Amino acid sequence: MDFELAGSVADVAKGTAIQVEIDGVEVAVVHADDDTFYAVRDECSHASVALSEGEIEGCMIECWLHGSRFDLRTGEPSGPPAIDPVAIYPVEIRDGDIYVSTQPSNGVNP
Repeated sequence: MDFELAGSVADVAKGTAIQVEIDGVEVAVVHADDDTFYAVRDECSHASVALSEGEIEGCMIECWLHGSRFDLRTGEPSGPPAIDPVAIYPVEIRDGDIYVSTQPSNGVNP
């Protein structure tokens, strides 16, 4: 599995997300409330807007436009209006840097 450097742990405050490009795909790197880093396709499956601009609560990210919420661990929506999951990517922390896999781990194509 190939991983690309997405930035420094210091670049992503707890409870926030940043947008990065991994292998030509826009990805939201999220520092969740549980102090874990997650990576999801930075596009709501309902309205095609950037999830990185939404709110983080626990292990969920909420789309700012219509309120669709996605589980950062699985990519699954918690309910309408989104019905399709978003791609999620494995994350590794190495020496204070965030690395994101170029391949989704939940079978959803970016």
